[in-house]
Amino acid sequence: MSEKKVIAIVGPTASGKSSLAIEAAKALNGEIISADSMQVYEGMDIGTAKIAPAEMEGIPHHLIDIQPIDQPWNVRTFQQLCRQAIDEITAKGKVPILCGGTGLYVKAALYDYEFAQEQDEQNSEKQAELEKLTNEQLVDLLKDKDPQALEKIHPNNRKRLLRAALMVKNGKTKSERENAQEHAPIYTLYIVGLKDERAKEIERINLRVDQMFDAGLPEEVKRLFQTDASRKWNSFQGIGYKEFAGWLDGLQSLDEVRELIKIHTRQYARRQMTWFNHQMPVHWYQPADRKRIVQDLEEWYGRK
Repeated sequence: MSEKKVIAIVGPTASGKSSLAIEAAKALNGEIISADSMQVYEGMDIGTAKIAPAEMEGIPHHLIDIQPIDQPWNVRTFQQLCRQAIDEITAKGKVPILCGGTGLYVKAALYDYEFAQEQDEQNSEKQAELEKLTNEQLVDLLKDKDPQALEKIHPNNRKRLLRAALMVKNGKTKSERENAQEHAPIYTLYIVGLKDERAKEIERINLRVDQMFDAGLPEEVKRLFQTDASRKWNSFQGIGYKEFAGWLDGLQSLDEVRELIKIHTRQYARRQMTWFNHQMPVHWYQPADRKRIVQDLEEWYGRK
């Protein structure tokens, strides 16, 4: 484990992570690294609740607005860039603070996650072969070659089925890769988690979605994803964007879209909590406990 100290602020959507990260960064002379899989995309501002430059209060933010929306983004790229940012921030004598709700991204950056480094050309050929298979055929392949992987993959989750099948084709299964890792942190960590009563979390989520619509979310979606081709991009698959598909085609009203986003966001928030509760040693706090959180971080880091 590295002696570098890293803080992570996690929790469900709309729990106040971004503003807490700024408060902690001010107190500890820190810089913030976004651990959000959608805030990397340029132009996707409203639907990702991306912090505006004027709201950063002079605190440097990393890994925001760095990817064109027509280009795919993945956890391995995030891992590499996040670790690079951690090194750069600590080299300046500052404190790296990860902030975001994408649990896999946080863990991949801070724990001993390893990703395959196969050649892209070979992967493309293998991927094309696998794309011809149905979900049922992919499941059968994994039953034969990597049954353990199916314990964590829903048979309808085609993206994850394809990823696990590609690993099989590359000679080392998903399960073999995971079993070879210790699932241990590579930094000295303090993970802050924000959680509240479920009713309050739902209220905040609903309010945030309403605020996004008031801020012009439908117009943002229409501007970014006008064409059929653009709706196949990875960037369009995020909650807050994909729900507009029916509206863009004239099949749904904005009220229906708004309700869909609220439902999907609430469901995602519940999955986020399940992930963080089972995957990492989180210090949980109420969102209102700002003063105590910052004090605990100062004591842990040794700057009080």
